[in-house]
Formats: sequence, structure tokens, C-alpha cells
Amino acid sequence: MRATEIIHAHGHENVLSTNKTTFEITKEIHLTKRGDCIIAVGSNKGANDLSLRFKKIAQSESARMEITVEVDGEAEVINAFGSHHLSLTHPTDLVVRKSDYMCGRTLAIRADKAAEDFARTLVEKLRNPKQRVKITVTAESVI
Repeated sequence: MRATEIIHAHGHENVLSTNKTTFEITKEIHLTKRGDCIIAVGSNKGANDLSLRFKKIAQSESARMEITVEVDGEAEVINAFGSHHLSLTHPTDLVVRKSDYMCGRTLAIRADKAAEDFARTLVEKLRNPKQRVKITVTAESVI
């Protein structure tokens, strides 16, 4: 089984992308410099907005995820995992974590990259509030 979600967001002048353990996309439009994991704002989806099909697959213990963040011809690809513990219920946020920590905001766990691992050329583009960001999340399960 396989499902893909396309999420659209935009950059923000306060994007730092320095967090060592997570990265986040949010529907919120305001960002302070304390949000060092946030890579895009004004997204059209939070965790709760994901399709039931996607959630069912992501909530499988065999779920593998590929997340692609595309900005102006440049892309970052992140590999991560799902879990039956994912609730995917948060109304505004999507968080990808290197750890196994889960809450309603968690989209994926055990990711191979966090915000600090993103190419600095891509991060520079994410600092432009007019920059459109496309996030493609594909969840696949062998069950």
C-alpha cells in the first residue's frame, strides 16, 4: 500500500533551520527566531488534514516515508518511518523527528535528517517569504 500527500507552504525571513533533531512545517504564518526547526509556514495542511488512506498507511509498523522538500529547483530528500503510535491529529503542524518521540504533531520518526542537515543553499531560499515550498510525503507499507 502506498499514499502520497502534497503540501504547499512558503518561506519566512526568520527560517533558521538549525534544530538538530526535528524539522517542522506549519499552517501558522508567524515565525520567531525561537522556531529553529520550522522550515516553512502558511502550509495548506496540518497533521489532521492528511487523508485517511495516508494516515492508515503511516500508522503501520512497516511504514516507510520519503519526504521531499522542493524550493525553486532545489530539493532535500528525507527518509523516515511511521508507527502505529502516530495519532496525526494536530490542526496546524507537521513535525518530522530523528527520535521516536510522538505527539499529535508528529508526521514521521527516526528520520535521517533534521533542520540543521538541510543544504544551506536551500535554507537561504526558505528565508524568502515569497518563495513557494512544495513538500511531497509518500508513505509505503508492505502490509
